[in-house]
Amino acid sequence: MTLLVMAAGMGSRYGGLKQLDPIGPNGEFILDYTVYDALSAGFDKVVFVIKEENLEIFKETVGNRIGSRCKTEYCFQSLDDLPEGYSIPEGRVKQWGTAHAVLAARNVIDGPFAAVNSDDFYGRESFQILADYMRANPDSPACMAGFVLKNTLTENGTVSRGECFVDENGILTDITERTKIKRLENGKTAYLEGEEWIDISEDTIVSMNCWGLPAEFFTYAQKGLIDFLNSDGDEMKKEYYLPTAVKEYLNASGKTAKVLKTEAKWYGVTYKEDRQTVVDYINKSIEDGVYPKELWK
Repeated sequence: MTLLVMAAGMGSRYGGLKQLDPIGPNGEFILDYTVYDALSAGFDKVVFVIKEENLEIFKETVGNRIGSRCKTEYCFQSLDDLPEGYSIPEGRVKQWGTAHAVLAARNVIDGPFAAVNSDDFYGRESFQILADYMRANPDSPACMAGFVLKNTLTENGTVSRGECFVDENGILTDITERTKIKRLENGKTAYLEGEEWIDISEDTIVSMNCWGLPAEFFTYAQKGLIDFLNSDGDEMKKEYYLPTAVKEYLNASGKTAKVLKTEAKWYGVTYKEDRQTVVDYINKSIEDGVYPKELWK
């Protein structure tokens, strides 16, 4: 099984290339622990989606550390990777979003794969439940690690999460991207819609972009990208989000996606102020024997 790691984000809120900010005792990045956990769960190939200009630094760091452990490939998310007849709007510098990032790997993945963010620490349980479900359902591996909203918030600003609607059988029925969620001063959690903050339960199941998907997803997402490019919106800022593309895929194909609920707590570096929390968690996990101090030895 293949792990696809989206690592081409600009890191504007974080203030730098957060994917390559060391958080482990020997210079490990969050994505080192992501790959380590995925390999432990049974994944055997890793595809990194990055910016082409970051290729050498990725190879010199993560590539050198994991290259001997599993097959590793690199794909590039590029603004000009668009369907025939489309071009970059003048002045656009922002990437096209997470679904577009996943599409960058369409020519190197031909089987079931898991897609994750590079700057989110998901925990070993998340990869294990994905791997177990994908192995048990080889003909229909669409699934998602469903996190509880209260376990995915930061005290340092807003976060973007996919609000999930799940039926009594654990099947995803709908998903709505909420690009700005935070805990308010009154103690309630809410998302911003227009200029209004709307309450949302902290027990809501949310997507953290931790998906298990079949290779056929690429075909549907390419069609969805065309619809996205033709849609209304700010040509400088609109993004084609992975949860949106998955919902479109499920609707168009008639397939379903299983939501695999996890109580795991999310750790990430959306903002620079988040970094120390992640470092502290990693150190505690090493003390508890979850990870070796020298991860790749």
